[in-house]
Amino acid sequence: VQLQACGGGVVQAGGSLRLSCAAFGTSDSLTTMAWYRQAPGHSRELVAMIGSGGDTRYADSVKGRFTISRGNSQNTVSLQMNSLAPEDSAVYYCYGYQHSEMQPYWGKGTPVTVSS
Repeated sequence: VQLQACGGGVVQAGGSLRLSCAAFGTSDSLTTMAWYRQAPGHSRELVAMIGSGGDTRYADSVKGRFTISRGNSQNTVSLQMNSLAPEDSAVYYCYGYQHSEMQPYWGKGTPVTVSS
């Protein structure tokens, strides 16, 4: 299974970006999909997570600004990021988990830079 993400880039503070990710190589729906991020000098942290039933969880720092959603294909996930701030700058990673196989999958990171 491969996760391919796109949508990162450079944006001014207060702006918006939308990240998208699709999983290839499986016909089964991933149980959970999520976005993590890692800023220089920091550990990787959960940004937002969505289950197969649509249940969501967000980091406190992004609540009210970011929205995670899954597409009609259960193996696609997007992250709408609004009111971006410089502290949101990081490499964002798409994550998927297949419960039936107890197997996590990671995509290559996509960088997001928010200029002040």
